[in-house]
Amino acid sequence: MGIYCQASVLATQAHELSAFLDLPLRKASPEIVDAGHFMLVLSDQGLQLQETGKKVPGPIWVDFAHGANAHRRQYGGGKGQMIAKAVGLKGSYRPHVLDVTAGLGQDAFVLSTLGCQMTILERSALIYVLLRDGLERAALSIDGELQQIISRITVHHYDSIKYLADLQESADVVYLDPMFPERNSKAEVNKNMKAFHSLVGADSDAGNLLLAALDKARYRVVVKRPRKAPSLDMQYPELSLPTPGIVFEGKSTRYDVYPLKKMP
Repeated sequence: MGIYCQASVLATQAHELSAFLDLPLRKASPEIVDAGHFMLVLSDQGLQLQETGKKVPGPIWVDFAHGANAHRRQYGGGKGQMIAKAVGLKGSYRPHVLDVTAGLGQDAFVLSTLGCQMTILERSALIYVLLRDGLERAALSIDGELQQIISRITVHHYDSIKYLADLQESADVVYLDPMFPERNSKAEVNKNMKAFHSLVGADSDAGNLLLAALDKARYRVVVKRPRKAPSLDMQYPELSLPTPGIVFEGKSTRYDVYPLKKMP
């Protein structure tokens, strides 16, 4: 693992990344490095995570202005989306959502497009720098609506369980999307999940995170799961977690909702 800077004008930023992540700067580009590794590539397009070697998948990066994020922003279904129902969007009320497993920010972006104020946490430094880069680029967009959406998102590099323990005031809604253990089936996982399983690993403390969330949420906790995955109370029976009170189930995804108090 290392950082490759494509432009000399970005050298200062590259050195800052190197110090923050404790990763060396590399002189060789990813395509000429032995296969089976990953590198962060800093270019004028943004920060990208690239697998090394030839004929590998394209880079992983955060782009809120184009691609899947832009498509869902325009055609995602508004308040009719399962995630909106799970979080509790009704009428004009928009809760402040604490997303304690931000990842690359897709779900936080969707909720922000719907008007929610988002505080998002990511404990992996590697994922955090990719997310921060995408948010910073989107904030500089000439698209005024996109700028407004991004202004509702605040990101922190923080351990979520510690953050919740230190939180002085309750969050309206706490949202969890713990990284599920890598599937044993032959089905191909998408490149993002495959890379993050390799570099970051699964969230083995998801049960304790749910306990911490239940202690600090004002109205509800929402847990996103693969449709066929067990609920966290089933996965961690030793923790005596409650069962979900409401479940929204789609073709591939499920939202387990733990209501605590009636929402406004």
